Amino acid sequence: MRVVLRALILTLTLVLAGIFAFAPRADAATDPQQVSWGVRPANTVHGTDRPNFAYRLPPGGTVQDAIVVTNRGGEPLSLDVYAADGFLTSDGTLDLVAAGEQSEAVGAWTVAAGSPVTVPPNESVEVPFTLTVPADAQPGDYAGGVVSTLRVENAEGVTVDRRLGSRVHLRVTGDLTPALTVDDVQVQYLSAGANPLTPGTATVSFAVTNTGNARIAPGETVTVGGPFGWGSTPAAQVDLPELIPGATVQRTATLEDVWPLVLATAEISVGGTVVALPGGDAERVAVPTASASANAWAVPWTQIAGLLLLVALIVWRAGAGRRRKAAQQRAVDAAVADALRTA
Repeated sequence: MRVVLRALILTLTLVLAGIFAFAPRADAATDPQQVSWGVRPANTVHGTDRPNFAYRLPPGGTVQDAIVVTNRGGEPLSLDVYAADGFLTSDGTLDLVAAGEQSEAVGAWTVAAGSPVTVPPNESVEVPFTLTVPADAQPGDYAGGVVSTLRVENAEGVTVDRRLGSRVHLRVTGDLTPALTVDDVQVQYLSAGANPLTPGTATVSFAVTNTGNARIAPGETVTVGGPFGWGSTPAAQVDLPELIPGATVQRTATLEDVWPLVLATAEISVGGTVVALPGGDAERVAVPTASASANAWAVPWTQIAGLLLLVALIVWRAGAGRRRKAAQQRAVDAAVADALRTA
């Protein structure tokens, strides 16, 4: 039985600037004898030389646009063109749901005309599409993409889905309510060794989730210190990607020069800005700061063990001295007693 891996993507060239800006042109090429094509947003009333598609529409609004597909090979090329919802992967990059999976927003609201499309060799074809926002759509940001796809079967009987596309960023107008949460905070402390004058290292892991309805470019601060903020380390910056609504990313920060003050407290604060679209409105929308903390033991066990050893040595020496004096006194008493008996 031939195995069909519909979700396998050998070439998904949704080229990003940061994670959200698709390159003006995406190309797929293999061996010169194989197919090669590229895609880009068409030059229309919505813009020229655009890196991707970006729209602001009210609920019930409609926009018509087009994507250009260029066949760089020497044979006619037949491609399916469709839209799909976008999501953020665990490492913070944007991906699209696989062919055959259900889209619920941009992918479901966008219809490409004339798919599949056949592109003559060394020529380009403009594929129109229409995006219609439902009348009951909630305000906020939605991510997706318009993709061209070619399915080929390799020698093992596996169907490979090669995709190229341009990202679609849609903002449904209305109230933007940006919000972030920070959770799953964990901190670990690693002692630097036997030198009591040397600080150790703290590792802090945490998760950030966009719980609002706007796309956010976050900025975060991570600090670790002792009780009451004693010995706090300088703030550490962690690279967080832009977050689309509903997206979660996990991050880990390593902080040096953390003093072992019995209890290490990690503080994470995350704010940011709403990403503006052309004609933007982000400057009028504040992103509330989200904070979270966690504790871990930062006990200088080596130093404590050394101190206990020193105390034990002092106690032993003091006890030995007392025992020595007591033995000497017993010897004197015995000598006096013997002298008195023989007198």
